[in-house]
Amino acid sequence: MAAALAASLPAPSAAPAPAAPTYEAIPASMSKVIDIEAEIPLTSVQLDGMVVTKIIKHSREAHGWTAHGLLLGLDFDGTLEVSNSFALPNHASDDDDKSAKGIARYQAAMMRSLKEVQADDSVVGFYQAMTLGSFLNQTLVETQAIHQEKLRHGGVVIVHDLSQTARGNASFRAFRLTKAFFDAYKRNNFSTSSLINHRLTFSSILEEIPLKIRTSPLLSSFIDTLTETTVRSPAGTSPALATSSAALPPSFSVLDLGTSSTSRNLERIIEAVDAYKTEEGNLGYLQRQIAREKSRADAYVAKRKEENAARVAQGLAPLPEEDVSRLFKIPPEPSRLESMLLLGRIDAYAKSLEQTSSTGLVKMYGVKADSGV
Repeated sequence: MAAALAASLPAPSAAPAPAAPTYEAIPASMSKVIDIEAEIPLTSVQLDGMVVTKIIKHSREAHGWTAHGLLLGLDFDGTLEVSNSFALPNHASDDDDKSAKGIARYQAAMMRSLKEVQADDSVVGFYQAMTLGSFLNQTLVETQAIHQEKLRHGGVVIVHDLSQTARGNASFRAFRLTKAFFDAYKRNNFSTSSLINHRLTFSSILEEIPLKIRTSPLLSSFIDTLTETTVRSPAGTSPALATSSAALPPSFSVLDLGTSSTSRNLERIIEAVDAYKTEEGNLGYLQRQIAREKSRADAYVAKRKEENAARVAQGLAPLPEEDVSRLFKIPPEPSRLESMLLLGRIDAYAKSLEQTSSTGLVKMYGVKADSGV
């Protein structure tokens, strides 16, 4: 039946042969800055003003979720120029495989749409929002490791601190994995000896890349006009009754004396310390189990040697040696990656607490001096 239907269909018309692509030679003046073979190392990252706005908007609207997305752009003379970005969805599903497929379909659709409008469609990294300066986790490390292996120049991860933005400081930092950590990650070996050989600590997981933000002169001029105060006087009134106003009213959030941020920071530190204590307890249990199995295996080998020595003394043939690994299941040494990430999280929370508490103390002393107490 299917063959009959196929035979009844009209024969497909021959498609015209595609035209051979033509390539233009790179001008001699640009040959030193256009890096075709990715031989010029990255020394800085440049964020477009539109990308900064989109990341801040996405981070504020992602209530209860970790905002993350992809960065698009190109590298030019050692500078990674990020010209566009788009957010990735968060799927509230227990099926990780289904969620990953949904994100992959969404990403492919976005890339096709960008290519249709002739926008930048080269992925150069991803961004992630954070709070209180802490962003080290397994997901970030795994994603950056995949990008660093497949993307041109390895890609970068840009982290945006929401707590700093709430205080009026837009915080953006660019990172990538260090060579030592990436080598240990590819070997999937984070044992004690591997950490010593690679000289790895929580502070040597990522290396920071200098970042700068680029805005057009027209946008800068427009923002300046918004912040300028204008004097307005109602018709028929004296100039003394004139009022000054600005398109963007001044924000006095920096004068807030609330201690909610400090309390929240302390709570995060306590949670991270508890998680680190639990992880160290698990590692200690596994280490004791490994030591117990090794001692049993060593005792068995020593006993077999004594038996063989006694048999040789009696003129008997020694017993054959057995594979100890088959008799005793010695578990492998546990990974210490999670412990390193938790230590990095505690360090980030502590630095954020130091900054917020010092600022709060200055405000408190200022209020006390002004009130005359």
